[in-house]
Amino acid sequence: MAKPALHTEPIAAASGKLLSVSDLHVHFPRNKSGWFQAPEVVRAVDGVTFDIARGTTLAVVGESGSGKTTTALAVMRLSPITAGHIQLGDTNLGALEGEALRKARARLQIIFQDPFSSLNPRERAGATVRAPLDLMQVGTPAQRIERVAELFNAVGLRPEQQHLFPHQFSGGQRQRINIARALATNPELVVCDEPVSALDIAIRAQILNLLARLQRELGLTYLFISHDMAVVEHICDDIAVMYLGQIVERAPRKAFFASPLHPYSVALMSAVPTVHGGRKHAAQRIKLSGDPPSPINPPAGCRFAGRCPVAEPACVSELPPLREIASDHWVRCRRVDLVDGRPHAPLAMPAA
Repeated sequence: MAKPALHTEPIAAASGKLLSVSDLHVHFPRNKSGWFQAPEVVRAVDGVTFDIARGTTLAVVGESGSGKTTTALAVMRLSPITAGHIQLGDTNLGALEGEALRKARARLQIIFQDPFSSLNPRERAGATVRAPLDLMQVGTPAQRIERVAELFNAVGLRPEQQHLFPHQFSGGQRQRINIARALATNPELVVCDEPVSALDIAIRAQILNLLARLQRELGLTYLFISHDMAVVEHICDDIAVMYLGQIVERAPRKAFFASPLHPYSVALMSAVPTVHGGRKHAAQRIKLSGDPPSPINPPAGCRFAGRCPVAEPACVSELPPLREIASDHWVRCRRVDLVDGRPHAPLAMPAA
């Protein structure tokens, strides 16, 4: 298979769009398994396209190995880009190198999944939050001290806690430190890589409410990575579902949760636990058989066809395009049709 070409032509920043990702590929070469074997390539991300409007949240969801975190790392330029185009405002991030890339990092920051391992255990909390300001040479030393105090207050930490080490904080407080550090340089885009998955249930709501409040007050734009549909429904404006390196459905939050269209999206939604009728709901959820195909040798057709309960022979032979089936509702499934002007999902959600 021919290697996809790296897009270098500029894409004009559309009005209201902060981030535009076009045909993103991230492939990782593997060592040969034998002398006469062809080199293998892991297709972690294989043709992902999406936009995020300024001041909104796009959630990218999917099971482990779907490529959602690799997509986020590629946007941050923390993972190599094989092909595609990443545009932040009027800046082509994929074309930046060296000092230009270092300066651009002030405009986009990341909140990692594990609030403890992402902090230096030998560095005090105040110094951790001040580190981006020192590295980017933002303001005077006095202004940096003032900025750190503002950030601690903004995320709900006390001023005297600047002198403590990470082990002296709870998990939720450590994530607040990570959030403060991410906001230090006044970024336009914040990538949230499963920021609450390592926290207790009671603390998750506090962190999500904090992120929502900061977005309202500061006009932040989030790329939110998660596998928890309940969390996604609470915080996102738009949602993209990934499976084996590709987006299979993308839609506004209300449209998606009211009527998911792709069979994989329906299966994900059926697995969301509910408070009422828990055992009955669990018994009725859609159970997928088998494992996802290998990203080293993905199938020629739909990548979900081998596990799809409603797959047809044509699904196996031909990869369906990501098409707009309704206003701003995109789906990669040939079985999704319009019935009386409305999109019809081939796989129905279980009865409540």
